Amino acid sequence: MNDKKLYSITALFNTPDEISKAAEVITNEGYQKYDVNTPYPVHGLSTKMKLKPSTLGYFALVLGLSGAAIALLFMYWSMSIDYPMIIGGKPFFALPAFIPVTFEVTVLMASVGTVLIMLFFFFKLPNNSHPLHDTDYMRKVSNDKFGVSIEAKDPKFDAEKVKQLFSDLGAEQIEEIYYDEDEINHKNKVFEPRFIAFLFVVAIIVAGGTYFMLNKLLFMSPFNFMMEQHRIDPQSKETLFADGFGMRPPVEGTVARGFMPYLYQEEPEKAEMLLSNPLFATEENLKLGQKKYNTFCSPCHGYFGKGDSRLNGQFPNPPSLHSEKIIQWQDGRIYHVINVGQNIMPSYSKQLTENEKWAIVLYIRALQRALNAKEEDLK
Repeated sequence: MNDKKLYSITALFNTPDEISKAAEVITNEGYQKYDVNTPYPVHGLSTKMKLKPSTLGYFALVLGLSGAAIALLFMYWSMSIDYPMIIGGKPFFALPAFIPVTFEVTVLMASVGTVLIMLFFFFKLPNNSHPLHDTDYMRKVSNDKFGVSIEAKDPKFDAEKVKQLFSDLGAEQIEEIYYDEDEINHKNKVFEPRFIAFLFVVAIIVAGGTYFMLNKLLFMSPFNFMMEQHRIDPQSKETLFADGFGMRPPVEGTVARGFMPYLYQEEPEKAEMLLSNPLFATEENLKLGQKKYNTFCSPCHGYFGKGDSRLNGQFPNPPSLHSEKIIQWQDGRIYHVINVGQNIMPSYSKQLTENEKWAIVLYIRALQRALNAKEEDLK
């Protein structure tokens, strides 16, 4: 007589059709505490077993919503309450800017939390003393057999009736599975000294290997080829040149590719005489000129070019663009001032493209004509 406690009775089948039929019959017989094991997913098996939807999805939903709430509340508190930040005129609680972080935290909480709950709540890890582990039944259903296990704690369980049911279903092999003594005594093999010692050894090996690779190996040849290149670094000393400087000034007279230097840097009269506006006063060019003028010129010159600065006296107000002198200027002279600057006005050569500068000139001419309209302009 076997003194061990019976866990379940198992049966092995050869085909997916046999296991599907067995699952359907066992379910119709009223058994509840049973499970089916297959080497690969069998379509329709969950329907035959009448399995209820997993509750794991509810945990994922709660964790995801918790992640979204935590992310939003943290960003709201940190950027709107504790340390308010106005960036580019945006409101304190700029929801669109918070969405990417909220999405990432939501996915992270839902995915990682769901996996942990599945492992430790559903699968009851670190308990690894399940009776089916290390049995001939589990080896075969992990390979090419299909099995079913009816647990002894099922309300309808009767060993002889279960064996007869399996026999009637054409089971190839019927086996009794007993509890391991560790399982009965609730002894967790994870906390055995040998296993803990194994974890320490693995941790030491991984830590040592990681340290050696990141701090030693990558600095050895040939792995250091990216770090020790034959090149001249910015702001570095270089013995190749007599002055010892690694950074060299451009060769005199050279021009960078795609760049045309301005030829009249110190010659405004020549620029006025030789430069002409290549753009026509089309609606598109005037709109471009208005946009760039309002952005770069209007803070000092005013929206209508009257010199009515809206910087509240922070800088000396510039002259009006409607003065007789500026009206008499040729387009090239206005372009020159935009490109080089004048008095306290800085150069806008790097902020504006060539077409944008000429478009501003067109718009200034439109403002001058609008505020100094002649009789024929009104017809």
